[in-house]
Amino acid sequence: MKKIRLFLCLFLIAGMMNSCGAQSWKSSSTQPSYKTWNSLLHEYVNDKGLVNYKGMINESAKLDEFLHDLSTHAPNPQKWTKDERMAFWINAYNAFTVKLITMHYPVKSIKDIGPKIQVYKVNTPWQIKFFSMGGQKMNLDDIEDGILRKKFDDPRIHFALVCAALSCPPLRNEAYMPDKLDTQLNAQAKKFLDEKDKNLISSDKIDISSIFKWYKGDFTKHQSLIAFLNKYAPVKINSNASINYVKYNWDLNKQ
Repeated sequence: MKKIRLFLCLFLIAGMMNSCGAQSWKSSSTQPSYKTWNSLLHEYVNDKGLVNYKGMINESAKLDEFLHDLSTHAPNPQKWTKDERMAFWINAYNAFTVKLITMHYPVKSIKDIGPKIQVYKVNTPWQIKFFSMGGQKMNLDDIEDGILRKKFDDPRIHFALVCAALSCPPLRNEAYMPDKLDTQLNAQAKKFLDEKDKNLISSDKIDISSIFKWYKGDFTKHQSLIAFLNKYAPVKINSNASINYVKYNWDLNKQ
């Protein structure tokens, strides 16, 4: 019973930290340049979204320079547009995820980083506070759950954020840019749903990524899951189609 109570306390504390994190950083009125990140993606991410992590390690000085630029240019909600803030946080999530892998490379999976016994939302790699934003220590979940999912209400982020696993949506080999963010997110959604190793879609049956189960509430907040999928699916899905969820492959998304 004591162990159960301890677990519940840890879970509640983690939830409170996650919901409160990344809210009081020192913001910047100017945006960072995504030129360096864009060039790294062009060079070390292929058309399938797989990453040459050895190449990224060799370019660690450039990656660190970009990450420092992000850390000192946290968005100012009063001066940045919605698309400027979304693009910033998506790029930040992906770039810091790549950094986390390079810090521990070689690893078979991102889930190998951290303690051997991991508790969901408590001590996984996504709870490691290994970077700062505007002077505030943060982790990857602070960005995904505390900012992007909480403040922007756009389920397409799940096709843009990359968790360094083979079953993740592909890492786009260009930076997300505010002036074309909507086009990029739509393209990511269509590309992900058309990847046969992650989603098999027909009119009467769909075998889809577990992402759609884990974050179902995000996709069904304004419509049914099938109605959402039909915006981007390669074929029209019947409303009564059977739905199965594909087992997630957490092996590293390396070239």
